[in-house]
Amino acid sequence: MTDRQETPLLASSRASALARCCVAAVALYVAVDVLLAFLRPHDSLLYNAESDYGRGPFFWVMDLNFLLRCALTLALVGALRLAFGAIALKRGLFLLTLWALCSGLLALFADDPEGQPLHGSGRIHVVLAFVAFVAVAIGTVLLSTALRSEPRYQSLSGVLLTLSSLGVVSLLVLGKTLGRHHAPGGLVERIFLGIELAWIVLAASPLALPAAGRRGPVGAGAVERGEGQPVSP
Repeated sequence: MTDRQETPLLASSRASALARCCVAAVALYVAVDVLLAFLRPHDSLLYNAESDYGRGPFFWVMDLNFLLRCALTLALVGALRLAFGAIALKRGLFLLTLWALCSGLLALFADDPEGQPLHGSGRIHVVLAFVAFVAVAIGTVLLSTALRSEPRYQSLSGVLLTLSSLGVVSLLVLGKTLGRHHAPGGLVERIFLGIELAWIVLAASPLALPAAGRRGPVGAGAVERGEGQPVSP
């Protein structure tokens, strides 16, 4: 077997491994969030942002979850790059990477809990969260649109686009809750994050299957790179 034959198979295998790690990490992320709700019962799921777990008892658990959110997103970005290349998806992948990096940096800058004045660390946290949320909302829409041409995503394209659109709507609603003491900002933020995490899982799912278990024609991105084409001996 030539190197040209081995390279696409190796890339597909690595993409599959990264996609499986991404899905497993999302499950762990959700489990940690549920655990924090039990560890910090006095924090309101309705009014307190998820970031409020980053101060007070068990703050380090939330910091680890921020880093986990960064890692699981980068795993998906890597899987998509290996599967389809960076050119067709470059804008969406850039925004998803931005969301990942900002999510990781949130662990270094604790927020100021709901109802308290903003200080240096809290201000940086708000800016990072704003950039991250806008980036993932737009990035998932762009990627949902780009992936519609890939055969592996044909059955999921409508769901991905719907989820990403709902993410934009929930982000706009979240913006309306800012600065309003009795607005359920914590709940809206959790809905937004849940939508984006669900999108990430669905986007990773078609790539999580082993290369040998996939069926159907080669995606358009792969064709552009010469994958699936006859190879001269």
